[in-house]
Amino acid sequence: MRTYSLLKGLPVYELKSGEKIGHVYDLNISSNGIVRGLLIKKGNLFRKTFTVQIENVSSFGLDGVMIEDKKVLEPINFPPDYTLEHKQCLTGKMIMSNEGDKLGLLEDVYFMEEVGTIVGYEITDGFFSDITEGKRVVKTVAPPAIGKDTIIVNVKST
Repeated sequence: MRTYSLLKGLPVYELKSGEKIGHVYDLNISSNGIVRGLLIKKGNLFRKTFTVQIENVSSFGLDGVMIEDKKVLEPINFPPDYTLEHKQCLTGKMIMSNEGDKLGLLEDVYFMEEVGTIVGYEITDGFFSDITEGKRVVKTVAPPAIGKDTIIVNVKST
């Protein structure tokens, strides 16, 4: 299991050549809450954004992400359904339970790297609340309903 905050900014390497391809820029998240792939920034002066489907990632390490071949990079010709920090941003959206309770604002996601399934959401109630109480993690049992205003999750009872 991995969080986006641990992936953000990690270099992406091609296993065939050892070449650094770029770095992780964001996540491509489908409308049903599945991480489809990684958004990769490539280049120094003229940066371009590409996507790598989650199934084309060979491994997620602590210090880098490995792909077999840079041919799996796909140019983004259309905006992704959702991302965490850029276009169609999910970070900062209100998270509500399917029972109608406000849980807080989305800060980060926990997902299974191999398949892209989001299994938890890191929630914040604001800066001062984070200092006094800390951030919370909400575990889910089903894909969320992502709307214009809120993300509705089916909360796993502990």
